[in-house]
Amino acid sequence: MKFNNQIMLITYADSMGKNLKELDSVLQKHYQGAVGGVHILPFFPSSADRGFAPVRYDIVDPAFGDWEDIRRLSERYYLMFDFMINHISRQSQYFQDFAAKKDASPYRDMFIRYKEFWPGGEPTQTDIDRIYKRKPRAPYVEVPFADGTSEKVWCTFDDEQIDLNFQSEVTRRYVRDTLRFLAARGAAIIRLDAFAYTAKKRGTKCFFVEPEIWEILSSVQKDLDDSGRMILPEMHEHYTIQLKLAEKGYWVYDFALPMLVLYTLYLHDAAPLKHWLTICPRRQFTTLDTHDGIGVVDVKDLLTDEQVEKTQNCLFEQGAHVKRVYNSELYHNMDIYQINCTYYSALGNNDDAYLLARALQFFAPGVPQVYYVGMLAGENDIALLEKTKQGRDINRHNYTTAEVDTAMQRPVVRRLRSLMRFRNSCPAFDGACTLADTDDHTIEIHRTAHGCEAVLHADLPSRKFVITTRDAQGCETTIDLDND
Repeated sequence: MKFNNQIMLITYADSMGKNLKELDSVLQKHYQGAVGGVHILPFFPSSADRGFAPVRYDIVDPAFGDWEDIRRLSERYYLMFDFMINHISRQSQYFQDFAAKKDASPYRDMFIRYKEFWPGGEPTQTDIDRIYKRKPRAPYVEVPFADGTSEKVWCTFDDEQIDLNFQSEVTRRYVRDTLRFLAARGAAIIRLDAFAYTAKKRGTKCFFVEPEIWEILSSVQKDLDDSGRMILPEMHEHYTIQLKLAEKGYWVYDFALPMLVLYTLYLHDAAPLKHWLTICPRRQFTTLDTHDGIGVVDVKDLLTDEQVEKTQNCLFEQGAHVKRVYNSELYHNMDIYQINCTYYSALGNNDDAYLLARALQFFAPGVPQVYYVGMLAGENDIALLEKTKQGRDINRHNYTTAEVDTAMQRPVVRRLRSLMRFRNSCPAFDGACTLADTDDHTIEIHRTAHGCEAVLHADLPSRKFVITTRDAQGCETTIDLDND
């Protein structure tokens, strides 16, 4: 199915039921009309990071199903697949061949070797300090070769995720062939995970390096032009970079919205959110929650440093079962720019606050994405967090089909589903987004298209909101979320 302006679910293949078949069954049973697209988080064989260290892309991990399961889903929903454009698994055939044959391997140029990248084979301390990195030291792994030698190879993330060298023809060919394969297998959109790290250049941050990053994106888009598939570059950084991407015609993520909405609901001050809704890209996917944490870096300068700090403090004070320690090294939190918490628990497991947050998201410009835990108004999973000691697992509970059935009995989940169905069926969301001139304790968002209008009016202190619509004949209706 082709991409359309309907809500996209974000889920792992085994998070709403144990595999793709059960996921399909759950969606048909409970979410007809509420979900138009599905971003299936990496479902390929992987050696680490829950799918984000892909060993190969040509098969579905047998634990989840097969390509026939993907095909069936693609007939009912537009699908998004992940392509880890920055890296590949250490266990992949390409890296294993390199480790075995070294310079004799046809894949030797697929990876970034320190001895070739840095003069003298090592970065200076100035080089290391300049790099935008996820590790306290230079980003590398020491690779032992079959001949008994070893050398450093660039590795930004986990030791199983080896960076690719975009200066080489073998990498460009691998990227082109893989993208075209995924496009042919049912992907309407291909998400370029960690794409901002792909361009490495001495004397730079090695992050969103211009103009090289634009050349890579242009090449990727050309690889897919004949297929008609769309790419979605993924990155967490200053909102102005998303604006740059949008200006060049790319769809982007709105990762600023989650913290802005939390600030709005905690402090009852809509001014920063109103400003963002006025200037944000229109061709974007909006989020409140994803498989990662709640982004902080994305909102810098949309909120002042003081406002960001207030929002973080409110999250830990008002959020349900969330502690600062869950975002520390004790729980393997790699990223100081994200906070680990479900969005429902960030709002104190409060139904009214949570539904208002979703209403604000659905009325914002762009196509909404709803993470599976958020779709079920999931609370922080402290048991899983303590079992794995992985901070992000607080927001990665795997639901059995029976647990989904039980969750569907909760009023907040059913009302959210009603809100999702409304967002998908109302034609007003195909058009403009404007804001009424109200005080900062209230917010009124108007969406208009095809002669129709939808209006969200929200009172922040009470967390109450009303949605009204007017059709092309002038008939006005107040939306009742309890009428499911």
